[in-house]
Amino acid sequence: MKIAIGADHAGYELKEKIKQRLAQEGNDVHDKGTNSTESVDYPDFARLVGEEVARKEADLGVLVCGSGIGMSIAANKVPGVRAAHVTNMYEAQMAREHNNANVVTVGSRVLDEWTAIQAVETFLHTPFAGGRHERRVQKIMELEHQEHQEQAHHA
Repeated sequence: MKIAIGADHAGYELKEKIKQRLAQEGNDVHDKGTNSTESVDYPDFARLVGEEVARKEADLGVLVCGSGIGMSIAANKVPGVRAAHVTNMYEAQMAREHNNANVVTVGSRVLDEWTAIQAVETFLHTPFAGGRHERRVQKIMELEHQEHQEQAHHA
């Protein structure tokens, strides 16, 4: 599986541990940065990972910041991204199974390393259930399309 991964300074150390674990499992991990604990702006990395996923150059994306919330908000601004901030394995499973999320975000200051890695792995290994959920995900994508049409109209 091709996985794009990124973090800000707060998430750097946890990102490195997640990246190592995913690579050990044989995944092709594309590290979009950051590469240190020096202060950076999380939307830059959310965009890099989100765009790679939206262009289908990566199957799924993983983002780490202090809370996981900022990365989720920023990644969801990238057309084609359905980012889910998760704090446990159940949320990670539901994000994939019911919402067909393609990016997962976790918080390094919220989760311990084991829980974060388990949540990410659950997310990556859970397939989309389809069925009745397909209609709902399509409605989410229609909202995104509608928003972009309205922005173009007002420009």
